[in-house]
Amino acid sequence: MRVYQLLSFTFLMSACLIISACKKKPIDPGNDPNFTIIANSDDGYGMYNRKVEVFGISIYAHRKVGDSKLLHTANILAQYLDNDENGIVDNPLVVSKIIENNASIGMKKSSSSWVRTPENAQDLYDSECLPVWHTNGQTGQFDATLEEVLHVITHSGYADVYPNQLGEMQGSDLCKAMDIARGGYYEDIPNNYPSTAWYTYDDNTCEYGCQATEYIYWALTSLLGAQINRLDEIEHEWKLNTADLVQNNDTSIYAILTDTVFKFPTTLPDGTYNH
Repeated sequence: MRVYQLLSFTFLMSACLIISACKKKPIDPGNDPNFTIIANSDDGYGMYNRKVEVFGISIYAHRKVGDSKLLHTANILAQYLDNDENGIVDNPLVVSKIIENNASIGMKKSSSSWVRTPENAQDLYDSECLPVWHTNGQTGQFDATLEEVLHVITHSGYADVYPNQLGEMQGSDLCKAMDIARGGYYEDIPNNYPSTAWYTYDDNTCEYGCQATEYIYWALTSLLGAQINRLDEIEHEWKLNTADLVQNNDTSIYAILTDTVFKFPTTLPDGTYNH
């Protein structure tokens, strides 16, 4: 899994595509008149030539990213934020904070392409954005859209709105739960985790706050069913890949993620936002 990072540069965008996910039917160029590529020229920096706005949150696409991947990402973001798909965001405080933090998603062709990321944007690669994963029984290469979009929501939204409960620093309820899951408090990645730990992320570039971002991703997506077929692939980082395992073994994070005050999603997005 890729570490969540905020990369900055002076971003000049010369062309955009704007979609309102608030009051539309499924986001699709065939039925949404707002899906319009106004131009197709490079911006002089990262060559992003399109933009989608979902509840005011921007998704930028490099010129080599397919429209279908851009739309899929927009649908995933919309479903995370409006999980019951009634056209109203489930937690307006979180969405407002993401917008206030100017957080966004920057889509590139692949990790090997040198394209600078828009300010405060989370990377997502066309090559790892895989709508087919949702239609083939959640097997094969994982749709990383579910991870990277959620990182933006938790890191730039929930963590700032609820710092005591969901902040990404030692002492928050989230990080207390994480310290239990890791078998203790570790500011840096330990040489070896205790055998009793079930969260054992080992990327040395991922500092304590980053560890919290990854932890809440693993726990929430496991509750939602995204990791159900992936234990062999992910157990070196995360062992509780089903809702039952989270509920029965990580009671602290389960209590946080099911607390209705926060309005976390309860249904896994599949890329077909319908409103």
